[in-house]
Amino acid sequence: METIDLNDWPGRELSDEDLDLAYNVRRKAGPELFERHMARYRAESERAVAGLPGHPGLVYDEASGERLDVWGVEEGRPRPAFVFLHGGYWAALSRADSAFMARTLHEQGVATVVPDYTLAPAATLEEIVRQVRAVVAWVHRHGRAHGLDPDRIVVGGSSAGGHLTGMTMVGGWQEPLGLPGDVVKAAMPFSGLFDIRPLTRVYVNRWVRLDVPRAAALSPALLPAPRRCPAVVAVAEHDGAGFLTQTRLFRAHWGAGEPMIVPDRDHFDVVLDLADADSAVCRALLGLIHAI
Repeated sequence: METIDLNDWPGRELSDEDLDLAYNVRRKAGPELFERHMARYRAESERAVAGLPGHPGLVYDEASGERLDVWGVEEGRPRPAFVFLHGGYWAALSRADSAFMARTLHEQGVATVVPDYTLAPAATLEEIVRQVRAVVAWVHRHGRAHGLDPDRIVVGGSSAGGHLTGMTMVGGWQEPLGLPGDVVKAAMPFSGLFDIRPLTRVYVNRWVRLDVPRAAALSPALLPAPRRCPAVVAVAEHDGAGFLTQTRLFRAHWGAGEPMIVPDRDHFDVVLDLADADSAVCRALLGLIHAI
């Protein structure tokens, strides 16, 4: 692995105020729009799973006791598993806000897995990463008993969940868990954070409490990836400037072709397009899934 220059990261030359403008998407949206988006996450998730076959509330990690929900399975026929990791800057939201795509994917022959992870500051970012990797391990080991195909795992997530998606895409963690290196067959991060060193200088660091070396060690764009799984790296047209920069940076690092810039969407509503089977976003995800 090449040496990382800890003093060379996106936006290093910017002022703290400029960095806040680039990464504070809640401030960019404003309180009214932000609350409306959050309400949509919960309401659309509740509608999506109402009456849907599944297995809610399964403990996937004995150490933390954290749980996941499995939605959209079909008895006797294991389905590809889309594991969705929620955002919230590692400190907000839950699996109850994160299943809005479950009914649409069910109708397309795909099951959805939505986990909780312990939120910061109660957990370090290293622990949160450990937990989401434990989700992948659980699906691989126990998924078949719950209607999931362990050989067709696709991971996606939004914002902080995009960062966590990236941390399942890189190498080096699978073998210690007894997993094949290609356990994640494809990935679709949305508005992700891939070099998180800039966050050491913005408000988010009040709860993630990172220094630059730890941030570098938790940055997917700086970590080895001996196998680069197929990926669509997506971002909203009206996203924060920092997230647009991060998406372009990771796309170049991963070699995933041009980033998918979704028109007329912002940081919060872009991922809701997964609930619309006719949207470009949902079609892209299904294309990844059907190709494995």
